Amino acid sequence: MADTKVAIIAANGSLFDAYKAFNVATAAAASDAEVGIFFTFEGLNLIHKEQHKNLPLPEGKEHFQEGFEKANVPSIEELVSIAQELNIKLIACQMTMDVMNLEKDDFVEGIEVGGAASFIEYAKDANISLTF
Repeated sequence: MADTKVAIIAANGSLFDAYKAFNVATAAAASDAEVGIFFTFEGLNLIHKEQHKNLPLPEGKEHFQEGFEKANVPSIEELVSIAQELNIKLIACQMTMDVMNLEKDDFVEGIEVGGAASFIEYAKDANISLTF
């Protein structure tokens, strides 16, 4: 996968959305792909300092929590750290931050802040583009 570039948009903020985005991103990065995730709207919760620790499960899916624990699935907090160790580019949407009155300091260390145009610049030559 040495020449693979993956561009992911994370626009939703549930625990399932976080696992989808981070599992695909870390698997790709572990296979030597270049990976960037653009977090917008509720997706910003996935990298918010506090909210990423307590993401909601979809209604009626609470039983999954026990399954995650039994299967030793890493927490979102752990997956964020793994993503950073794998040099995954974490980009928070500037416009959404402005609308929601959020600052860069509200998010985990090491993120970038950029608009849609900067993500398009990153993603324009991606081999794989995904939205979660």
